[in-house]
Amino acid sequence: SFVRAQNDAVKSLRIDTGRPAFTLEGRDAWQQLQVTGITASGLERDLTRDVRLEASPAGIVAIDTTGLVTPLKNGQATITATHAGAKTSAQVTVTHMTEDVPIHFANQIVPLFTKFGCNGGGCHGKASGQNGFKLSLLGFEPDEDYEYIVKENRGRRILTTAPAHSMLLLKSAGGMPHGGGKRIEPDSPPYRVLLRWIEQGTPYGRPTDPTVTRIEVLPKERLLERNNGQQLTVIAHRSDGSAVDVTRMAQFETNERDVAAVDIAGYVSTRATPGTFAVMARYQTHVSVFRGLVPLGAPVTELPPARNFIDEHVARQWKRLGLPPSPVCDDSTFLRRVTIDIAGRLPTLDETKQFLADKSADRHEKLVDRLLASPDYADLFASKWSAVLRNRRQNTKDDIKVSIAFHGWIRESLEKNLPFDEFVRGVLTAQGEAIKSPAVAWYREVKDVSSQVEDVAQLFLGQRIGCAKCHHHPLEKWNTQDYWALAAFFTRLDVKAPKADKKDKKSGKNEPGQSWLVSLKPGRAEAMHPKTKQAVKAAGLDGPSLTIAEDEDPRGKLVDWMADPKNPFFARALVNRYWKHFHGRGLVEPEDDLRATNPATNPELLDALAKHFVESKYDLKKLIRTICTSSTYRLSAIPNAHNADDRQSYSHFQPRRLH
Repeated sequence: SFVRAQNDAVKSLRIDTGRPAFTLEGRDAWQQLQVTGITASGLERDLTRDVRLEASPAGIVAIDTTGLVTPLKNGQATITATHAGAKTSAQVTVTHMTEDVPIHFANQIVPLFTKFGCNGGGCHGKASGQNGFKLSLLGFEPDEDYEYIVKENRGRRILTTAPAHSMLLLKSAGGMPHGGGKRIEPDSPPYRVLLRWIEQGTPYGRPTDPTVTRIEVLPKERLLERNNGQQLTVIAHRSDGSAVDVTRMAQFETNERDVAAVDIAGYVSTRATPGTFAVMARYQTHVSVFRGLVPLGAPVTELPPARNFIDEHVARQWKRLGLPPSPVCDDSTFLRRVTIDIAGRLPTLDETKQFLADKSADRHEKLVDRLLASPDYADLFASKWSAVLRNRRQNTKDDIKVSIAFHGWIRESLEKNLPFDEFVRGVLTAQGEAIKSPAVAWYREVKDVSSQVEDVAQLFLGQRIGCAKCHHHPLEKWNTQDYWALAAFFTRLDVKAPKADKKDKKSGKNEPGQSWLVSLKPGRAEAMHPKTKQAVKAAGLDGPSLTIAEDEDPRGKLVDWMADPKNPFFARALVNRYWKHFHGRGLVEPEDDLRATNPATNPELLDALAKHFVESKYDLKKLIRTICTSSTYRLSAIPNAHNADDRQSYSHFQPRRLH
């Protein structure tokens, strides 16, 4: 078990740097070491702050208590780690200590403003700036930042003749009054980088300098004890094939503060609460994620029978976390639960007697099938999808027949079990008058291109892309190019509001009005990028640019991309939404925020559900049947001695409010 493995003695050590060559170039270089202890059972745990670290010969590098290595002079040294009789070593080379290696503004200066919160939305990164000083949000526009810092207001923030007296340094280090307070310590590594940049004459960098293509957090995943720790290392991979440690320049955030916290140096501290968590590391426009699992460590000896793949994936997580599940509920509880969840009502007296009298092994499956075949299923889920698609009147003067028709269309689609991709196609490609083409009613709430692209991305892809309209998404990889490429699918739409009946003054005849009207304008499926003023072709997220004929509806091409079995967003977004309906909590929360930096509590289960949904040809009833016939869904809501605090691993059914 995990508990026994944690008590095993460490048999060997490993020093990880995350780079093929352990080289420190220049005075401002550093390397965050990770020292991993490996037990006899193969379990790995972080010992970076517990081992004894020494460098030989002395005077080449310095190593602090956190495992941070900094250069002292040119040369080679051997770093040795020892712990409880185990020993390992790594070679380090120090170069360019006598040379003034140019500082790169975008790669080395801007990330410091992000790390210390200077360019956040609540400080200088907001649209209006702060106290006369503005920076781009999270440093996504380094060219603009350079102008703000170096050239704005006659360069008053920089004093190249006396760099240490520059306003930029004095305010950030507490040498001058500053509304944001002291942000960095004098003579700390960040301070020295800023000082040397000013001493060099504030260079921006050359066009030929390598750029960062991606970042990587190490380790990617680890099983951690409660009230313990893990040092993270962030490596930036550059366009010339090189890699550099940026741990002390990266910004860290955890998504489950009850389970774990992370400090400014990338050290993760777990708390007493077991569960799963993720730590996001941000450097420039790049993000990467560490996933941690904190087991309870209780013995898991009794498991409910595995009725399908859901139970297999969930049970695997219970075993890893040492989290014993509650027993399966009784038949009366299951009947009430599944009837409410599928039909939106309590079971009748006759249904209760019939089900409790049935002793067949497949009685639960037969009950689920009966409920899915009932009109109540279509009624309940039509109500839910009407809410999701915002099928409502804007005021009492709006024609209620449009809302009724749209609700009827939704209900009929669900009753017929229309494949979900066809359902989405019906909504997105709707055109004509709403009273004749009911799905047109969706466009009442999304009349402009921005509303359309953001609604589609959030509802059907689980991507909150709205931030990328103006700047790079702060929590994702999406940029403004991605946003406007998705928007290009909707630029040809013409959405017209209703017109009331009108009486012609000359003829005296009534001219009939019209309900909401959606039509296609002639032209290309392109969007104008507001900043570059360049035309952007239609493209799905992470998809290729498309050249769409002018006689084709671009929205149809969008749905083709969404419904492609290889699409990484469409199926996952839907199954996560339905999982939340039946379990009270999505595998990802919020249920429509499936970004890379917000991973699922059980990623393997989410992938398996999405795969199953795609293979079923997007069959909604089959998905519901799979969820509701699993043992996981049938667990009791009464916790045992170990799982009362579990909100992530579905070890007991979560009580929830009736709607």
